[in-house]
Amino acid sequence: MSRKSLAEISTPVRHFAIQLSATRRGARLARLLTERQLDEWGEAYDAAAQVVAELASNAVLHGRVQGRDFRLALTLRADRTLRVEVTDARGDRLPRLPDPVADDAEGGRGLRIVAGYAHRWGVVEAAAHGKTVWAEVALVKGDLPGLPV
Repeated sequence: MSRKSLAEISTPVRHFAIQLSATRRGARLARLLTERQLDEWGEAYDAAAQVVAELASNAVLHGRVQGRDFRLALTLRADRTLRVEVTDARGDRLPRLPDPVADDAEGGRGLRIVAGYAHRWGVVEAAAHGKTVWAEVALVKGDLPGLPV
């Protein structure tokens, strides 16, 4: 593979980032803005919206520090892989896949949903003692599992 083709593969095609309040309203807005942005880019957004909803909700519920916001970043690469990054203020609370939960449990499924939609996901340290939880989603037509392409 030539250097030029490697650079073309890894170079982002599009980028979007916004800082939002660490509230339920901010989490809902993150999902809505993701849907709107991907629609503007001409991409299907169902899977990405689910991933953003879960990561933003986790940032608000588990990563909130009074007076600090969370950040949403979307990077669409040339190969149509979308990298979703949600940065919050609680680097001391790292996400992990929980043990299976009961059918009637009210929580504990968020990261399993992310893992189901994303090809890869993880967490890295961020500035000011925060963390960034990221997920990569391949965008395809009819991107919900089980839907015809």
